[in-house]
Amino acid sequence: MWRGILILLLLAVPAAADARPRQMNPIPFAHEPCSVLDGRPCTPSYCSPLEPGPCIPEIDYPYGQNLQLTIQSVPSEADRAKYQKPDHDLDTIGDLFAALRSCWSPPSDNVREGMQMSVRFSFNKTGGMVGPPRLTFATPSVPAETRSTYLNAINSSLEACLPLKFTAGLGGALAGRPIAIRYVDNRRIGR
Repeated sequence: MWRGILILLLLAVPAAADARPRQMNPIPFAHEPCSVLDGRPCTPSYCSPLEPGPCIPEIDYPYGQNLQLTIQSVPSEADRAKYQKPDHDLDTIGDLFAALRSCWSPPSDNVREGMQMSVRFSFNKTGGMVGPPRLTFATPSVPAETRSTYLNAINSSLEACLPLKFTAGLGGALAGRPIAIRYVDNRRIGR
């Protein structure tokens, strides 16, 4: 009988210790050791609407799944190198982003300080666009004429760059995947 009680106590102690809420590690790419005996997945790859606190998904690489990019009209000194077109075939996502940044030429007339516009499109494996860029966001309360000026500048900048020269590996990996670009006109206009 004592042996049965001892076994029940030993089985109850780990269950009671596991009843505490699991703390999520907010540091990106910080992996906690996993065990088959844990009873739940390792954080931060596990999320539930029933648990308190924010959900921090696991990201394998720094660009995310939907390839988002911000292009400024006047890059900061620290980012100037990211706006130079690579002198070789594009082999990485960083090369692609640098090529897209180097293509941007903002409009010169009918401009607005702080104007933001986002477009979404995808490439085929030979470096051409699958379809025209689709407008997903424009700064609110901007006249339609200003919007069309910026959209025309975006379209002409992208058309001037195409087709991009992808390596076979990058072309196959990017084909059909959506790319979202946010253009920010951070020039000081009229000063």
